[in-house]
Amino acid sequence: MEKTLDYKIIEKAEILIEAFPYIRAFRDKIIVVKYGGSTQPEEGGSPTIMADLVFMETVGMRPVVVHGGGKDISRRLEASGIESEWVNGLRVTDKASMQVVEDTLFGEVNRRIVDGLEILDGRARGMSAKDAGVMYVTQHFATVEEEDGETKRVDIGYVGDVARIDPEPIRLACEEGMIPVISPVGLGPDGESYNVNADTAAGEIARALQAEKLVFLTDVNGIRRFPDDPNSQISTLHVNDVEMLIERGIASGGMIPKLRACERSVKGGVHKTHIIDGSVPHALLLEIFTREGIGTQIVQ
Repeated sequence: MEKTLDYKIIEKAEILIEAFPYIRAFRDKIIVVKYGGSTQPEEGGSPTIMADLVFMETVGMRPVVVHGGGKDISRRLEASGIESEWVNGLRVTDKASMQVVEDTLFGEVNRRIVDGLEILDGRARGMSAKDAGVMYVTQHFATVEEEDGETKRVDIGYVGDVARIDPEPIRLACEEGMIPVISPVGLGPDGESYNVNADTAAGEIARALQAEKLVFLTDVNGIRRFPDDPNSQISTLHVNDVEMLIERGIASGGMIPKLRACERSVKGGVHKTHIIDGSVPHALLLEIFTREGIGTQIVQ
């Protein structure tokens, strides 16, 4: 009696064939992934992201992870009796706070991601961007508007603006078959550690590496024409339209540094940038290896 094949098995082969041209096109290409704290499994994100990263490296791509960890930092500061204060969305960071930030980002969040990759037989290398000699910064001063309309510069402590990225330690790790996992702590001119917005750090690292792609894993499904309506997602956005979205208030809050990083990266040589929902199972594979994708791509 002739055996009939289950069509679902054939479908699996068709999925692989659809992915094939992307696997070939992106072989040996660097893909920078900004792994936001809100999309990590501990905060309700999909646990499949780790598998996606290992898969990418296995098929010859060179993923580079830059991670955040704001919620972990807030919890650690609170446990240490240090109250968090914010100016323009940036955490005011004194010496004691900076020690907690650095210990949390590299000692906890970075280690957790590296362990997660290694459990799946991935080879990962945890890096502090400061200690690895990757990110050099200057102190950031916030600009605030007072009640009389005047603006003033405010010292918010050990918060850094990226002055220079040395991509070679990252390239070396990639060439050795490792997945670099990078904490966004930079080295200041005074030899001190400075906290850098992880979105900004990811953008500058992608730019310095001339990455093929920069992907932001977030807790929304991309850029939306109407922020509260998931069905108003913009699939493709031209880089010159970024400013308009910010000016009109379509993009606000934490989406602004992501869009700024996308804009600067694409104008600086990164081929494409993507903003996707990291809670979707296998979000990275769906965005990179399928025709439709699942988020917003920002192109030149």
